[in-house]
Amino acid sequence: MVRQSPMISIPKKSSADVDWIPSIRNLIAKSYGISPDDYAAECQVLQQCRRDAVKDANSNVIAHDRLSRYFAQLEFLGLRFPEICIDSTWSDAFSNKQIVQTSLAYEKVSILFQIAATQSAIAASQNRTRPEGLKLAFYYFRSCAGLLTYIAESFPHAPSIDLSRDVISSLTGIVIAQATEIFLEKVIGEKTAHTLISKVASQTAHLYTASTEEVKALTYKGVVDHKWNMILQIKSKYFASLAQYYRGLVDDKAGNHGNALVRFKLAESLANEANQDATSFNALFVCSVSSLPVDAGSAILDSTRVHLSLCTERRSEATRENDLIYIAALPSHGTLPAIEKAIVATPVSIQEFYGTPDMQKVTGLDIFSKLIPLNIHKSTSVYMEEKAELIRREVELAESADTEACSALDAIGVQDGLARFKAITEGGIDVKDIPRDMRRWREDIGAMEDRKGVDMLMRELGKLKASATDVLDSVSYDLKSRDRKAMRVGYNRNHPCTHRDRSALSDGSIRSELNSQVAALHAAASSDGQVAALWDSVKGIIGLLISDNLEDVLRSSIHKIPQMDGLPYLDLSSDLSDERKRRKIKQCITDIEDRLKKLKEIRSERSDVLKDLRNKVAQRGDSLQLLLITRQTSNTEPSLITTELERFKFYQQRRHECDRHQQVVLQEITLLWKTLQDMETHGLYARGWVEREKRVKDAVRTFARARDGYMQVQDGLDKGIRFYQQLVNLSETMRQRVKSISNNK
Repeated sequence: MVRQSPMISIPKKSSADVDWIPSIRNLIAKSYGISPDDYAAECQVLQQCRRDAVKDANSNVIAHDRLSRYFAQLEFLGLRFPEICIDSTWSDAFSNKQIVQTSLAYEKVSILFQIAATQSAIAASQNRTRPEGLKLAFYYFRSCAGLLTYIAESFPHAPSIDLSRDVISSLTGIVIAQATEIFLEKVIGEKTAHTLISKVASQTAHLYTASTEEVKALTYKGVVDHKWNMILQIKSKYFASLAQYYRGLVDDKAGNHGNALVRFKLAESLANEANQDATSFNALFVCSVSSLPVDAGSAILDSTRVHLSLCTERRSEATRENDLIYIAALPSHGTLPAIEKAIVATPVSIQEFYGTPDMQKVTGLDIFSKLIPLNIHKSTSVYMEEKAELIRREVELAESADTEACSALDAIGVQDGLARFKAITEGGIDVKDIPRDMRRWREDIGAMEDRKGVDMLMRELGKLKASATDVLDSVSYDLKSRDRKAMRVGYNRNHPCTHRDRSALSDGSIRSELNSQVAALHAAASSDGQVAALWDSVKGIIGLLISDNLEDVLRSSIHKIPQMDGLPYLDLSSDLSDERKRRKIKQCITDIEDRLKKLKEIRSERSDVLKDLRNKVAQRGDSLQLLLITRQTSNTEPSLITTELERFKFYQQRRHECDRHQQVVLQEITLLWKTLQDMETHGLYARGWVEREKRVKDAVRTFARARDGYMQVQDGLDKGIRFYQQLVNLSETMRQRVKSISNNK
């Protein structure tokens, strides 16, 4: 198995101790007018934060997180103490020359360089044969490139060689090339299309070639080790060969056999050069730098050797096929179409790096978050009060609008009246019109029937009753048998056991107990008959109550009432002979319902607006950070507060639009309701509505009586089952006593 290609990691800087405490204490006393002793703990935390970050010589995730947290605290520190000065001592990563500067910026850029170096080391040490390792290596190289780019753009005046623009540019090119190489490993491992592989390989070769030229200049200056230049040169040829090889496979599959053969020859030539350079590199390689793995020489030699063998084999095969089959003309190298490049690795910006939830957990809160300048604290208090007043005002306006809508609808009676018009016009009842009590009864009884229905309980009761009867009959039979035997034995008065048996059997306790239990059994049977009769009387109605046809039953009993007690049929739809008027009424009802639905939507929208406004206002820290940033500029607080409050105008406008739409909808409902009342239908349908309400109440009472009967049946069956269970147990005990007496005899 070919070992993974060696990666270059950036060497780390080193630093002397820095004492933050005196400078911060002086600034707290001078700029904030409070005792520095109140923030002694925070000063110690910051000091320990730097010590943990800088003195950790490891290049693992823990060291990376410590450095990242310390840099975030430096950012907070710069906002809170923009005038802070500290003597910061750092050694150059390449020359080890110590540089001392009295600047917070120097401390920040050095820490950023340390983070980037740690990320490159983490990426280079990953086991890329595993998908997770491949993913982490790709991310950390890209993140490293993003931090290096930020250093080059934000700190143009480099105090040391390792932070100079040329060095940072070269390091960025190297890590981006290595990230692209990792992506190439991924697509090759996934056996992606050869076209994409050739494009990624071409981009990788291009990046390594560019890095070779940049690093060569740094090597001449003695900045970086010459081994870097050698390994970059090998990789540039190796990946150029890979690009030609996979593009040759694409051409061969497309039928361009001449082009394919030329590319295979070119791939073999480049692979041979890479292998020769790798052989020389391995022979001279001694791991004297920590930026390369100890097996860098042998690992890259294995990669080039295997690839050279593959290219030679494929070139020989293509040559043989072309000589015997295709006989295609071979173009020159220069006439071959250039291989396109695919940019697959871009730097991760510092904002994106620190913006991830995981990194925000690592950085934590500002250590000195409680420390606010007096003028900033005053301005923040004013701003917070303005926001609170804004919320109170908007809530009052929203509640007033909701109350106004409810009052307007109640004043015209549209809710109850609309239901009455709708029911009369449709001549029926909807599921939603089923009384709440009936819905609850149906759910409760349905659940009880699903769990253990009345029929099941009756069968269980019957089994227990039969069992109790059998046991009592058995006891009675045993007693009678013993009586007969005793009478036969009694004639022999000299029998030794006659007197004792007769005395035992003459004890009336068992017989009395038997008579008592038999009487209880007969009484229970009478109760069972009453329960069964009650169940027979309500069973049909209960079946309708829990059936899926309850709505149809109610609708039938209300819309078309059969003759009862000598009353004629009452057809409630007979008054709706005027079909045109009926359609007009229905349309008016539909329009009103649509407006009522709009009112609900408006109220929901207004509630969402208030929720969004509260969430926006609750976002803390934004105003404080802005005031901290701009506190050096005089007279900016009032305009800043005004500008910040303008952010909430959008939500106020949304709420105002909701109120305006509500007024329009209420006016439309009022006009529609007046139109509906003016159709003079109320008198025609009054009789039908009264009769409908009466029938609904009658139906509810009928189902209520059935429900009460059902609960009585359930209760009676439960009591009966418990009674028979106890009776069976007592009877069994009595039977055992009788058998025991007989056996003792």
